[in-house]
Amino acid sequence: MKKLLLLTAIFGLSALSYGADAPFKTNPDSSTWPSLFNKELSDAEFPAGVWYYTNNTLTATKDEAIWTKKDYENFAVDLEFKTDPAANSGVLVYSTDIKDWIPHTIEVQILDDYDQKWAGVAKNWQCGAIFGHLAPTKQVGKKAGEWNHMTVACKGPNIWVVLNGELITEMDMNKWTVGGKNPDGSDAPNWLGGPLAGRATKGRIGLQGKHAGAAIYFRNVKIKNLD
Repeated sequence: MKKLLLLTAIFGLSALSYGADAPFKTNPDSSTWPSLFNKELSDAEFPAGVWYYTNNTLTATKDEAIWTKKDYENFAVDLEFKTDPAANSGVLVYSTDIKDWIPHTIEVQILDDYDQKWAGVAKNWQCGAIFGHLAPTKQVGKKAGEWNHMTVACKGPNIWVVLNGELITEMDMNKWTVGGKNPDGSDAPNWLGGPLAGRATKGRIGLQGKHAGAAIYFRNVKIKNLD
């Protein structure tokens, strides 16, 4: 800590740029948290007829995202999800443009890591990754048809992902200073937009729909303020 404080004094670096403490090391009990979307979906924005609840499970008929109608900052989203075989979806945060969301949003990847369709993808495409930018430390996603428990916590430029009881991803967006390139030297898809450093840390929250022809299912989608 003394060394960090000395570097801060000399170079004007913030402690936050070295990563902040994760608010959750395992999935929290979110049973008392408010729901992100109500049962009528009247607080959500999505193309008509695409998203719906069935037996308390939220799912989509097309590759269209569902979005909150308001912006959030400093929050945690806790949810359960399961996939059909080969599903590819995501939890979408900090979105500043829901019409052209891919380069204006951070995506926490949901993927059926076990399907051969995705066997050769980069590690930063795996379940629990910050899509295209940061791989999870391990693969702990369950097989298609089994429920997973995911918590995504966002506070300023820091994003943490807990999946099935394990903290597997920790990002400080300030370290992504070059568009198309990750801090470890790997390439980031250019279609994900420019550098993450300096990006807005307040925006809409969304869930990706039936992407790659395979359905995705969500339940118990909860939200908590982290201020």
